[in-house]
Amino acid sequence: MKRIRLLNKSDRKVLAALAIMAVAAIGILTMTGRQQANNRRLEQVYEQPTNHRSSGHASQQPIYAQKAQQAERFAFDPNTADSTQLLRLGLQPWQVVNIYKYRSKGGIFRKKEDFARIYGLTAKQYRELEPYIRISTDYLPASTLVENQPAARDTTRRYPEKLEAGQQIDLATADTTALQRVPGIGRYFAARIVRLRQQLGGFASIDQLDDISNFPQNAKPYFSLNRPKLQKLNINSLSQNELQRHPYITYTMAKAIADYRRTHGTISSLQQLALLPGFTPEAIKRLEPYVAF
Repeated sequence: MKRIRLLNKSDRKVLAALAIMAVAAIGILTMTGRQQANNRRLEQVYEQPTNHRSSGHASQQPIYAQKAQQAERFAFDPNTADSTQLLRLGLQPWQVVNIYKYRSKGGIFRKKEDFARIYGLTAKQYRELEPYIRISTDYLPASTLVENQPAARDTTRRYPEKLEAGQQIDLATADTTALQRVPGIGRYFAARIVRLRQQLGGFASIDQLDDISNFPQNAKPYFSLNRPKLQKLNINSLSQNELQRHPYITYTMAKAIADYRRTHGTISSLQQLALLPGFTPEAIKRLEPYVAF
């Protein structure tokens, strides 16, 4: 201490500053060491296996791995369905968040088509969920309570009542309203069925519904086919362009028919075309109900 007192004032200040810096450095090193130790402990916790096993190897299974949940189908109102219900329907969590955002901003689903506008919803998801969407009349405009009251009473049931097990409708004559009574069939598939029936000239078999992409197989038992009325194609008189309009006649097949008629004359059986391009046994069997000679 005597030696320090013998130092002049400026030297004592320098010595004091050095002492403070040394203390600060020791403190920083101590805190860094503690932080590194904490980090090592956290790494050990997250690297531990999620289940107890006899071997000492670490588990390769992710800590938060979850088994994929199978989508369920049930009636729901997109205006009131909670996140649990929406996830059970097979929607992704981020899609559920988009629905909540839409509703939180005052968005209302007034008709089924409004649900298709949810950001990120795919066409396949909408087609599968559309038959199960039920929108409460509480979300209709209030003006419907006082406008056209007689009509409103006649249309209190906005959606067709679904068929029960064992009930059937005639596939040859049912319109889109009747088709929507079939479980699993909404507006989209009802319109596709009617369109295919018109293009074919009538259904010859219920299995022809499989020509519609992603058609629900559980809907087929609800159809019957009583006395199908088929529009026949005169294979000897129609032009190539007219023939290829039929869903079962490709451009190659229509051209082969026209060329055969030009070189061999009248066709009396599809078996005469068996060696021509496109006329496989399956194609001939499918086309037979729709041709006349």
